[in-house]
Amino acid sequence: MHFTRRAALLALSLGTLTSLPALAADEPRYNQISLRAEASQEVARDLMIVTLYTEAQNSDPAKLAADITTTMNKALGQAKAVKEINLRQGSRNSYPIYDNKTQKITGWRERAELRLESADFAALSKLTGELMQDLKMESMDFAISSATRKTSEDALLKEAVAAFKARAQLATEALGGKGYKIVNLNLNSSGYPQPFPRGVMMKAAAMEAAPTPDVEAGKAQVNMNADGVIEVLPQP
Repeated sequence: MHFTRRAALLALSLGTLTSLPALAADEPRYNQISLRAEASQEVARDLMIVTLYTEAQNSDPAKLAADITTTMNKALGQAKAVKEINLRQGSRNSYPIYDNKTQKITGWRERAELRLESADFAALSKLTGELMQDLKMESMDFAISSATRKTSEDALLKEAVAAFKARAQLATEALGGKGYKIVNLNLNSSGYPQPFPRGVMMKAAAMEAAPTPDVEAGKAQVNMNADGVIEVLPQP
């Protein structure tokens, strides 16, 4: 009987201790305020991206492929000679050409792309003019490089957190609190653009005769948002 009572008492004590965290978790919170702060800056688009292509058709698919390969290899050789340029081959597609009446295959058309990237706008503009002796331009784009984006985001993160803390302090003082604690805080960046396309239509002869054009990529307005909740601590 004595053992049974002690076991029951121990079980009751354990049950009480187990319920304490649950009670603490369910404890209502007061003086919680949602706040938002933002930091922004202008960031230069420092990466130039040019996409060039060659396209041809022939009744002999093997000869067509050989011609396209020869043109692309020549362009790749020219591009590799410029150290400031990063390059990669884009898509390459071949498809049949059908006769409108008989729907029989009368030939083949093939297209291959070359994508060039560089932070040296002058070097890439010059190379583009040279390559357009054999290739055509699909597009000229501008973007923010990965290194620049990281540097910008790191700086904006500090500014956004500082702005959030300043607003939290203002709210605390307005409510007459002795201080605050951050319940949660979310940071999100926005405004970093995808490559910005600039439609460019240039003839190879004109590019050869004219001087290398000055290129202005412009800037992008980027932001870092700080959204969170604080709990104002009351005066004792």
